Amino acid sequence: MSQSPEHFHEQAKVALADPQLRANFRGAMDYLQDKRKSVFPNATEEADIRDLAESIRQRSLRKLPELLEQLEANCIDNGIQVHWALNAEEANQIIAKIAERHQAKMIIKGKSMVSEEVELNHEMAKLGIECLESDMGEYIVQLDGDKPSHIIMPAIHKNKQEVSDTFEKNLDDFTPTVDVDELIQTGRTRLRQKFHDADIGLSGVNFAVAQTGTLCLVENEGNGRMSTTIPNVHIAITGIEKVVENLADVPPLFSALTRSATGQAITTYFNMITSPRKPGEKDGPKEVHLVLLDNGRSQAYQDEEMRKTLQCIRCGACMNHCPVYTKIGGHAYGTVYPGPIGKIISPHLLGLDKTKDLVTASSLCGACGEVCPVRIPIPEMLQRLRREAKNDPKPNTVPIQGQKSAASRSEHIAMQGFAYAASHPSLYHFGTGMATKLRSFMPSKIGPWTQCRTAPKLAKRSLHHIMAQRHKLSGEK
Repeated sequence: MSQSPEHFHEQAKVALADPQLRANFRGAMDYLQDKRKSVFPNATEEADIRDLAESIRQRSLRKLPELLEQLEANCIDNGIQVHWALNAEEANQIIAKIAERHQAKMIIKGKSMVSEEVELNHEMAKLGIECLESDMGEYIVQLDGDKPSHIIMPAIHKNKQEVSDTFEKNLDDFTPTVDVDELIQTGRTRLRQKFHDADIGLSGVNFAVAQTGTLCLVENEGNGRMSTTIPNVHIAITGIEKVVENLADVPPLFSALTRSATGQAITTYFNMITSPRKPGEKDGPKEVHLVLLDNGRSQAYQDEEMRKTLQCIRCGACMNHCPVYTKIGGHAYGTVYPGPIGKIISPHLLGLDKTKDLVTASSLCGACGEVCPVRIPIPEMLQRLRREAKNDPKPNTVPIQGQKSAASRSEHIAMQGFAYAASHPSLYHFGTGMATKLRSFMPSKIGPWTQCRTAPKLAKRSLHHIMAQRHKLSGEK
């Protein structure tokens, strides 16, 4: 079965039945939670950082239309060619045309979740263009013919033995090993020549600065810097929400991102790209292209409450602390963006009709909201999406594709019946009285409710009956 949000329940059952997968995720999540805790030892400082990051993202989103125009103008002034893509199809067409113009046969990629979102590798393969991932986690996943299971650590679902098995299966002359340093060196050695051979380098964008037309990339491995400097052509692809107003906005967001994502005070590399190679410079691409993707983001932007979804800086902290994600991993969701953030982003990208099961895949414990560095109220937004998957939207809100797709006629009739009974005391008391008398016929299995719960047992007497008896006895005294 192909991974799809419409098959979430089946995929989750498969994940839960895999003890090795659960052990891999449990160990990784414990490690990441501890790392985050270690870089936020002071609760007051943490709150201040999150408050500042939230305010920057909200201010940027309030001004988004004008900032996008400013970004475009400054990028063009800097020599960067700007392209607008309404959806995944347009984004792939834009990149394909650039590749065709340069007769490109290979694209080397730094990490980019938006390229995963538009399924760039698959679409370019149709045109005979190879897309090679250079992020180590993405490279391992690509060798397996798989997809990332985490937005920051794509191969987090694998342990070192499984990585060794992947290399042994796909790489010639590889000697099996579980030494992590040797595994990483093997991958880097295989990739190094590819940077020189590639016709185009492609990357994502963490922050796009409207004031200066600067593209910022955050990374630890150096593959992003290699992908954006060695090939003669660099294509950056990003969602329209990644724009910030000025350079001063970047350091606070950078600090919030790295601490929340990997528990680092700062990453190994922070790249700032403002133009193609200039006369006299010894490296860098001769052409830089920026592809700005909508793909459902404008729909979220129009709704003041759902706009908060776009504050996300893709740190993955909500996944690392989510009890559901920790148990089943990212593949079970069947979406590019899994976990808590994926459950509120994906309905805008794919529609509620395809993602209605995801919005209920939460205990609403609130851990995701408590660790989000930009304070996205994920639990509250999930509750709204749950309501709208079954009911008409609230007044003055923007409908999401697939509204009411989870509505059940039998459930609606049952709730109407309960509402009627609850508003007619004599009927309600008659019903509860009959239920207590027939309690021995209560089934032990009640559909999904008893999959992980004990079936409820009705009391011999209702609370109303007990209180009536007490009142009667006290009156007799």
